[in-house]
Amino acid sequence: MNKNLRPKLKVCGLTQLNQIHELISLKTDFLGFIFYEKSPRYVLNHLSLEDISQISHPGKTGVFVNETIDKVTDIAEKAGLNMIQLHGDENEDFMIGLKQNLKPEIKIIKAVRIGNNDQETKEKIEKTISSHVSLVDYFLFDTDSKAFGGTGKQFDWTLLNEFEIPLPYFLSGGISEENIEGISLLNKKPFVIDINSKFELESGIKDLGKIRKFISKPF
Repeated sequence: MNKNLRPKLKVCGLTQLNQIHELISLKTDFLGFIFYEKSPRYVLNHLSLEDISQISHPGKTGVFVNETIDKVTDIAEKAGLNMIQLHGDENEDFMIGLKQNLKPEIKIIKAVRIGNNDQETKEKIEKTISSHVSLVDYFLFDTDSKAFGGTGKQFDWTLLNEFEIPLPYFLSGGISEENIEGISLLNKKPFVIDINSKFELESGIKDLGKIRKFISKPF
């Protein structure tokens, strides 16, 4: 893969300031903070909104699951977020309301959770893409789970070749050193590779050595 076309990197599920600053020094493009209380990587168990607001980085991304518009807006403002990742079942009306409340420079990512490679899944992907394309800035494709992500499980990436993906997208779901070569099979390459649980010592504690190695790996 052409080095110039290499996808950007997002590290999600961050909870430790020292690790965040190390990742910034490694020129990580996007920093993911999970604001879903049921997640083992719920950031507010470790950092305050003020802590996050003081992190100087243009790619601070807040991950939300079926949250209210008011709460998303409030957190985005207090934490100084640059991007909002919606990882639940948010519909078009929610998107419209959220965009009206957020500062216009804040970008929106809509997650599409992918389960089995069957007709029902394909129809769901198609519907989500078509109904949200004019309301969001990016899509994110992740493995479907009751935990709304962070499972370390990979979906069948080649399924994406069956769709016209009209926006740049993030690829998530069990990405590791062992399977990253699989992006060569994708017709449209991801804009961002989103890593999380495969690069951890425990939930929310990243294996920085492993991430450094991954960053240096050609793919």
